[in-house]
Amino acid sequence: MQNYRASAKTTPRSVKEIYQRASALVPKLAERARHCEEMRRCPPETIADFAEAGLLDLCKPARYGGMELDWEVVCEVGRILAHGCASQAWVCTVLNGHNQMLGTLSAEAQEEILGQERNARFAASMGPVGKARLVDDGAVLSGRFPFASGIDYADWLICGAMLEKDNARPTYFEFLIPASSARVIDDWYAAGLAGSGSKTFEVDEVFVPPHRFQDHIYSEDGTGPGTLINHAPVFRTPRTTVAVHCFSAISVGIAEAFLETYIAHTGQRKGRSNSEAGSNHTGLALESARIESLASYQAKCLAEWTKRVGSATVLEAHEKQRARFQACWIARQSLQAVQSLFASAGAHAILDSSILQRQVRDLMAVVAHRGLFLEEAAPAYTKSILARGMV
Repeated sequence: MQNYRASAKTTPRSVKEIYQRASALVPKLAERARHCEEMRRCPPETIADFAEAGLLDLCKPARYGGMELDWEVVCEVGRILAHGCASQAWVCTVLNGHNQMLGTLSAEAQEEILGQERNARFAASMGPVGKARLVDDGAVLSGRFPFASGIDYADWLICGAMLEKDNARPTYFEFLIPASSARVIDDWYAAGLAGSGSKTFEVDEVFVPPHRFQDHIYSEDGTGPGTLINHAPVFRTPRTTVAVHCFSAISVGIAEAFLETYIAHTGQRKGRSNSEAGSNHTGLALESARIESLASYQAKCLAEWTKRVGSATVLEAHEKQRARFQACWIARQSLQAVQSLFASAGAHAILDSSILQRQVRDLMAVVAHRGLFLEEAAPAYTKSILARGMV
């Protein structure tokens, strides 16, 4: 695995400074966006920039040099960075998210990894596609794991797999293994988020000690054993519900960036009829209002869930369903707004040289993420509403 370390790192003194540092990187990310797509992975200099700015330590445990900041900070940084390049923003977000996951694992696992290398990085393939079986002193893991974003810079891998236990039904577990024990398959050729490097990796009969695997229910509830030693609220963030707001935040950032690009692009177009111009003006007014509203709603949702997670109580199933539905709806609405504008952007918008077409493709890829599947989240939330008799 290739690792790219920062030459120096200074810890931001405040959340405001974190956002300022993220904003300062946007022009660099935009400049590298095309190269990022061509490389099919995040440029190494961007990884170094993230590390040097402290943007990869947002929710790492404080005892290992992290900042243990609330999940809404991770989301906001992703939204800001997406103004420059969605693929690079995506990688920054998932690297932070996987630091958060490590902070929920056992103290022994954290010490084994971050105690030896505080800047260790993690990629993950979380769906339960692998298979594992118990042995006397641990488990043996095998499988083919797709969509491991940022794997080119990973030291460790988090894998989802079904664990066979005696004659009981297999159970969804998460396993942590060294990246050196896996074989990376260079198969990331994608229409959107093409620069995220979300490749597949294979694992064949890899031994995993007990302190490096745990039941997925801890991720669902935010109750992992690491929360007994890492008391910051961020480590209690439910992964497949509240946490998916980090992806909807990126979708909002792309939509905001698209709107800026669209305005500049449309203002330069020549030879439009009055009727065409009037139609474009109406669409622009409506979709800009929608995107602005989505940004506000996203911020409101994140503030709400940050407060609820910080209350030190496990969220109810209804609350988690609501959080996921919100994220899915925000992402889908972002895509619809951008697609509406793109339809009136003219033929030049489809050219490979156009930033608009890349932003559309990237947003489509974000919305395709399993965690943002609206057709699953909406019915589940509706059933929860009806069962409770309230919104």
